[in-house]
Amino acid sequence: MKDSGFKNVYEVDSSNQKDRGEIIKCFSPYYNDSTTSELESLGEKETRILISTDVLSEGLNLQDAMFLINYDLHWNPVRLMQRIGRVDRRLDKDTEENIIKDHPEQKEVRGKIQYWNFLPPEELNHILSLYQKVTNKTLKISKTFGIEGKKLLTPEDDYEALKEFNQGYEGTVTLLEKMRLEYQDLLKQDEELIQKLNGLPLKIFSGKLNPEKDVKAVFFCYLLPAKDVSSGEWTDEAGFTRWYLYDVDTKKIVDEPTEILNCVKCNKKTAIKRSFTEELLKDIRIKMDEHVTKTYMRSVQAPQGVEFKLKAWMELS
Repeated sequence: MKDSGFKNVYEVDSSNQKDRGEIIKCFSPYYNDSTTSELESLGEKETRILISTDVLSEGLNLQDAMFLINYDLHWNPVRLMQRIGRVDRRLDKDTEENIIKDHPEQKEVRGKIQYWNFLPPEELNHILSLYQKVTNKTLKISKTFGIEGKKLLTPEDDYEALKEFNQGYEGTVTLLEKMRLEYQDLLKQDEELIQKLNGLPLKIFSGKLNPEKDVKAVFFCYLLPAKDVSSGEWTDEAGFTRWYLYDVDTKKIVDEPTEILNCVKCNKKTAIKRSFTEELLKDIRIKMDEHVTKTYMRSVQAPQGVEFKLKAWMELS
C-alpha cells in the first residue's frame, strides 16, 4: 500500500509491542477523547489506514473510520458482525460536529459506513469450503431467530436483520468490553496503578471466597511468550497474558476470561480466605504447568529454553 502511494498506514497484530490504546487513538482520535491537533501537538501522526488481525475486533471505538475491508472470512458470522460493529456503532452528535469542524471535507461522507468482503474464487470454494461454512452458520442463526435467508457476505445480504438479534453491534457493551472499560477506569482513578502492578513479584498468591457456592477452584494468570516477527526471537514482550481456572472437583480447565471474571473479581474490602493444603496447591500448579506446555507451548512449537511465566494465582474456596 505504501508503494502504491498510500500514506499514514499502520499494521497491528498480537506481536505488536506498541500500546494498543495509543494505536487506536491515532487511528480514531475523536471517538477516543482526542483530536487531530492534539495528536500533532504530541508529535503523533494520525493513522489513515489501519491493518489489523482480530486483536482489534472487539471492545474498541473506531467510529472515526467509515470503510472496512475483510481480507479473510471468519467461520463464525457473528465475528464478522463484530468486526463491522467496531466501525458501525452509534455516533455522538458533539463528536461528529468536532470532526466536521476540523475536517469540513468529510461533511458529506460522515455517517455512511461501507464494508467490503473478499470471498474465495468460485473455483476454490469447493476446496476451502469457507464460504459454505459461513453461509451455513449464518443460515442456522437466521432460522433460529426467525429471519430466514438473511446473510451478510454480499451486497444483497441483509446485515440489519442480523443486527436486530445482537444488541452488541448496535453499541451495547459486551462483557469483555466491560472488563476492558472497567480496567481503563481503574487506571484513571489511580495514576500509579500501572507502576504498582509492574512492581508486584511473579507467582504472587492469594485466596478468596468463591462466589459460586460449593465450587472449589484455583485461578492462574500466565504470561505466554511469543515469537517477535521482526527479530525472530521469542520474548515476553511479544507474548500475551492468558487466564485459566482449574476446578478442583471436576478437574475441568476454563480459559475464557468472561467465564472467569465473576470468580476472581474483588475489591479492597474483599477478605482473604485460604483453606487448601500446600500439597493440593502444589499438585494443581504442576498440572496447570503441564496443561500450558501441552496446549500452548507445543502448538506454537516453542524452542527448548523458552518458558512461560506464572504472574499470579489465587485459591477460590
